[in-house]
Amino acid sequence: MDQPPPPTYPDSERFEALLGFFKALSDPNRLRIIGLLAQQPLSVEQMAEMLSLRPSTVSHHLAALSRAGLVSARPESYYNVYSFNPEALEKLARQLLARETLTTLAADVDLDAYDRKVIKDFCTPDGRVKAFPAQRKKFEAILRYVLWDFEPGRRYSEKEVNQILSRFNDDTATLRRELVDYRMLQRQGGGGEYWRPIE
Repeated sequence: MDQPPPPTYPDSERFEALLGFFKALSDPNRLRIIGLLAQQPLSVEQMAEMLSLRPSTVSHHLAALSRAGLVSARPESYYNVYSFNPEALEKLARQLLARETLTTLAADVDLDAYDRKVIKDFCTPDGRVKAFPAQRKKFEAILRYVLWDFEPGRRYSEKEVNQILSRFNDDTATLRRELVDYRMLQRQGGGGEYWRPIE
């Protein structure tokens, strides 16, 4: 019986960029600095007085915000004056918080670990389902396990479906009905051909 494919791993560069973005905004003082600079450009010394921080501490926070592209500096007389870059924040937010980016955060997580535990608890060593779980989430895991014996897109008669399901449990009617109810298998009409949808 086939097993699910191994997990893929995230784009490390994108992952680090997202991590850096959140780190830059994870400190209360950095958020206060952003709040101040959103109102007007300021020097390190000005912000240090306003925030009751040492200038070196403010410079440390500004360095982190600069690396994330959220602030920029320009020389003015004897000081560097810092400004907030709202366009950079908007651009970073759009790019880094897009759904396709966020999904990469969990790409190296073993998504099949829960299913494997359920299969181990409810199946015999030879792969047969010894009991149907009462909890729906666990039952879904069993159904996903059974589904791997069906080729996506291939049409099966009800007899063929029952033959496959009988490898797992003698109650083929329950397995067949639940697979259809969960839309893991599609059924033609009132009981004609069955097929596993192509994902």
